[in-house]
Amino acid sequence: MKIEFKQVLPVPLSSMEHPTDSVWNTNVILEQGKKVVIEARSGRGKSTFIHLLFGIRKDYTGNIFIQDKNLSEFTQKEWVTYRQNQVSIVFQDLQLFPFISVFENLKVKNDLTKHFSDDQLISMLSRVGLVDKLNQPCGQLSMGQQQRVAIIRALCQPFSWILMDEPFSHLDELNAEICMNLINEACEKHQAGWIMTSLGMDLKYDYDKLIHI
Repeated sequence: MKIEFKQVLPVPLSSMEHPTDSVWNTNVILEQGKKVVIEARSGRGKSTFIHLLFGIRKDYTGNIFIQDKNLSEFTQKEWVTYRQNQVSIVFQDLQLFPFISVFENLKVKNDLTKHFSDDQLISMLSRVGLVDKLNQPCGQLSMGQQQRVAIIRALCQPFSWILMDEPFSHLDELNAEICMNLINEACEKHQAGWIMTSLGMDLKYDYDKLIHI
Protein backbone atom coordinates (compact mmCIF):
# COMPACT_ATOMS: atom_id res chain seq x y z
CA MET A 1 0.00 0.00 0.00
CA LYS A 2 1.68 3.19 -1.22
CA ILE A 3 1.39 6.39 0.82
CA GLU A 4 1.83 9.75 -0.86
CA PHE A 5 1.96 13.19 0.73
CA LYS A 6 1.45 16.06 -1.73
CA GLN A 7 2.16 19.51 -0.35
CA VAL A 8 0.66 18.56 3.02
CA LEU A 9 0.90 21.17 5.77
CA PRO A 10 -0.96 20.93 9.09
CA VAL A 11 -2.76 24.17 9.84
CA PRO A 12 -1.19 24.58 13.35
CA LEU A 13 2.29 24.36 11.77
CA SER A 14 1.65 26.75 8.89
CA SER A 15 3.39 29.68 10.60
CA MET A 16 6.65 27.74 11.07
CA GLU A 17 9.51 27.58 8.60
CA HIS A 18 10.15 24.08 7.29
CA PRO A 19 13.40 22.85 5.68
CA THR A 20 13.37 21.62 2.10
CA ASP A 21 13.89 18.02 3.24
CA SER A 22 10.88 18.19 5.58
CA VAL A 23 7.81 16.06 4.94
CA TRP A 24 5.70 19.21 5.20
CA ASN A 25 4.85 21.23 2.11
CA THR A 26 6.74 18.84 -0.19
CA ASN A 27 5.98 15.63 -2.09
CA VAL A 28 6.86 12.37 -0.32
CA ILE A 29 6.14 8.78 -1.40
CA LEU A 30 6.38 5.83 0.98
CA GLU A 31 6.38 2.43 -0.68
CA GLN A 32 4.82 -0.60 1.01
CA GLY A 33 7.19 -2.80 2.96
CA LYS A 34 9.64 -0.01 3.80
CA LYS A 35 10.86 0.91 7.28
CA VAL A 36 10.52 4.66 7.77
CA VAL A 37 11.75 6.87 10.62
CA ILE A 38 10.18 10.30 11.11
CA GLU A 39 12.70 12.36 13.06
CA ALA A 40 12.29 15.76 14.70
CA ARG A 41 12.48 17.57 17.97
CA SER A 42 9.33 18.08 20.01
CA GLY A 43 6.62 20.32 18.59
CA ARG A 44 7.46 19.82 14.90
CA GLY A 45 4.53 17.55 14.06
CA LYS A 46 5.66 13.94 14.53
CA SER A 47 2.46 12.88 16.28
CA THR A 48 0.48 14.99 13.82
CA PHE A 49 2.00 13.01 10.93
CA ILE A 50 0.86 9.75 12.53
CA HIS A 51 -2.59 11.13 13.34
CA LEU A 52 -3.10 12.41 9.79
CA LEU A 53 -2.37 8.96 8.39
CA PHE A 54 -4.75 7.33 10.85
CA GLY A 55 -7.46 9.89 10.12
CA ILE A 56 -7.68 11.35 13.62
CA ARG A 57 -6.76 14.83 12.39
CA LYS A 58 -7.99 16.49 9.23
CA ASP A 59 -6.80 20.06 9.80
CA TYR A 60 -4.32 20.28 6.93
CA THR A 61 -3.87 21.63 3.45
CA GLY A 62 -2.61 19.53 0.56
CA ASN A 63 -3.46 15.91 -0.18
CA ILE A 64 -2.70 12.50 1.31
CA PHE A 65 -3.15 9.50 -0.98
CA ILE A 66 -3.41 5.85 -0.02
CA GLN A 67 -2.97 3.73 -3.15
CA ASP A 68 -4.02 6.78 -5.23
CA LYS A 69 -7.18 7.29 -3.13
CA ASN A 70 -7.38 10.68 -1.40
CA LEU A 71 -7.95 10.31 2.35
CA SER A 72 -10.23 13.33 2.25
CA GLU A 73 -12.60 11.33 0.03
CA PHE A 74 -12.82 8.24 2.25
CA THR A 75 -16.34 7.20 3.20
CA GLN A 76 -17.09 6.00 6.72
CA LYS A 77 -17.05 2.41 5.44
CA GLU A 78 -13.67 2.94 3.79
CA TRP A 79 -12.23 4.33 7.04
CA VAL A 80 -13.43 1.23 8.90
CA THR A 81 -11.89 -1.12 6.33
CA TYR A 82 -8.66 0.90 6.27
CA ARG A 83 -8.21 0.74 10.04
CA GLN A 84 -9.23 -2.90 10.29
CA ASN A 85 -7.04 -4.27 7.53
CA GLN A 86 -4.47 -1.79 6.26
CA VAL A 87 -3.08 0.29 9.11
CA SER A 88 -2.43 -0.36 12.80
CA ILE A 89 -1.13 2.09 15.39
CA VAL A 90 0.83 2.46 18.61
CA PHE A 91 -0.21 5.79 20.12
CA GLN A 92 2.29 7.87 22.06
CA ASP A 93 -0.12 7.91 25.01
CA LEU A 94 -0.77 4.16 24.39
CA GLN A 95 -4.56 4.34 25.01
CA LEU A 96 -4.71 1.15 27.04
CA PHE A 97 -7.59 0.45 29.41
CA PRO A 98 -5.99 0.98 32.84
CA PHE A 99 -8.52 -0.91 34.99
CA ILE A 100 -8.53 -4.21 33.11
CA SER A 101 -5.71 -6.73 32.91
CA VAL A 102 -2.87 -6.97 30.42
CA PHE A 103 -4.47 -10.03 28.82
CA GLU A 104 -7.91 -8.41 28.69
CA ASN A 105 -6.42 -5.36 26.95
CA LEU A 106 -5.08 -7.65 24.23
CA LYS A 107 -8.28 -9.67 24.05
CA VAL A 108 -10.46 -6.59 23.54
CA LYS A 109 -8.85 -6.17 20.13
CA ASN A 110 -7.96 -9.76 19.32
CA ASP A 111 -11.50 -11.01 19.97
CA LEU A 112 -12.62 -8.69 17.16
CA THR A 113 -9.92 -9.67 14.68
CA LYS A 114 -9.33 -13.35 15.64
CA HIS A 115 -5.75 -12.71 14.55
CA PHE A 116 -3.95 -14.72 17.24
CA SER A 117 -4.80 -17.64 19.50
CA ASP A 118 -4.63 -17.15 23.26
CA ASP A 119 -1.46 -19.24 23.29
CA GLN A 120 0.15 -16.95 20.72
CA LEU A 121 -0.71 -13.88 22.79
CA ILE A 122 0.80 -15.48 25.87
CA SER A 123 3.90 -16.44 23.88
CA MET A 124 4.40 -12.82 22.78
CA LEU A 125 3.95 -11.59 26.35
CA SER A 126 6.59 -14.10 27.39
CA ARG A 127 8.99 -12.81 24.74
CA VAL A 128 8.68 -9.24 26.02
CA GLY A 129 9.00 -10.33 29.65
CA LEU A 130 5.41 -9.72 30.72
CA VAL A 131 3.87 -13.16 31.06
CA ASP A 132 3.94 -12.78 34.85
CA LYS A 133 1.84 -9.60 34.47
CA LEU A 134 -0.90 -11.41 32.52
CA ASN A 135 -3.67 -10.71 35.03
CA GLN A 136 -2.39 -7.39 36.37
CA PRO A 137 -4.33 -4.19 35.55
CA CYS A 138 -2.47 -2.16 32.94
CA GLY A 139 -2.68 0.94 35.07
CA GLN A 140 -0.40 -0.70 37.63
CA LEU A 141 2.39 -1.29 35.12
CA SER A 142 5.37 0.95 34.46
CA MET A 143 5.32 3.01 31.26
CA GLY A 144 7.87 0.69 29.67
CA GLN A 145 5.71 -2.33 30.45
CA GLN A 146 2.64 -0.56 29.08
CA GLN A 147 4.51 0.25 25.87
CA ARG A 148 5.22 -3.44 25.36
CA VAL A 149 1.53 -4.28 25.84
CA ALA A 150 0.51 -1.56 23.35
CA ILE A 151 2.97 -2.89 20.77
CA ILE A 152 1.59 -6.43 21.03
CA ARG A 153 -1.96 -5.08 20.81
CA ALA A 154 -1.10 -3.23 17.59
CA LEU A 155 0.06 -6.52 16.07
CA CYS A 156 -3.35 -8.14 16.71
CA GLN A 157 -4.69 -7.39 13.22
CA PRO A 158 -3.69 -7.57 9.56
CA PHE A 159 -1.96 -4.44 8.25
CA SER A 160 0.07 -2.99 5.40
CA TRP A 161 1.59 -0.34 7.66
CA ILE A 162 2.07 -0.11 11.41
CA LEU A 163 2.30 3.47 12.69
CA MET A 164 4.31 3.95 15.89
CA ASP A 165 4.63 7.21 17.79
CA GLU A 166 7.84 7.04 19.88
CA PRO A 167 7.04 3.41 20.83
CA PHE A 168 10.34 2.75 22.65
CA SER A 169 10.63 6.00 24.62
CA HIS A 170 10.48 4.18 27.98
CA LEU A 171 12.31 0.99 26.97
CA ASP A 172 15.88 -0.02 27.59
CA GLU A 173 17.97 -1.15 24.63
CA LEU A 174 17.34 -4.87 25.15
CA ASN A 175 13.56 -4.58 25.40
CA ALA A 176 13.46 -2.20 22.43
CA GLU A 177 15.36 -4.78 20.38
CA ILE A 178 12.99 -7.57 21.44
CA CYS A 179 9.96 -5.47 20.48
CA MET A 180 11.57 -4.44 17.19
CA ASN A 181 12.11 -8.11 16.35
CA LEU A 182 8.42 -8.83 17.00
CA ILE A 183 7.40 -5.91 14.80
CA ASN A 184 9.74 -6.87 11.96
CA GLU A 185 8.56 -10.49 12.06
CA ALA A 186 4.94 -9.35 11.76
CA CYS A 187 5.84 -6.97 8.92
CA GLU A 188 7.64 -9.74 7.05
CA LYS A 189 4.61 -12.00 7.46
CA HIS A 190 2.25 -9.34 6.09
CA GLN A 191 4.74 -7.90 3.56
CA ALA A 192 4.12 -4.68 5.44
CA GLY A 193 6.14 -1.66 6.48
CA TRP A 194 6.40 0.52 9.55
CA ILE A 195 6.55 4.24 10.23
CA MET A 196 8.11 5.28 13.52
CA THR A 197 8.56 8.72 15.02
CA SER A 198 11.77 9.55 16.87
CA LEU A 199 13.22 12.49 18.75
CA GLY A 200 16.51 11.83 16.98
CA MET A 201 18.20 9.64 19.55
CA ASP A 202 20.76 7.08 18.43
CA LEU A 203 18.80 4.60 16.29
CA LYS A 204 20.12 1.09 16.76
CA TYR A 205 17.79 -0.69 14.33
CA ASP A 206 17.72 -0.85 10.56
CA TYR A 207 15.48 1.39 8.49
CA ASP A 208 15.10 2.21 4.80
CA LYS A 209 14.17 5.88 4.89
CA LEU A 210 14.77 8.78 7.27
CA ILE A 211 12.44 11.78 6.99
CA HIS A 212 13.02 15.03 8.86
CA ILE A 213 10.24 17.31 10.02
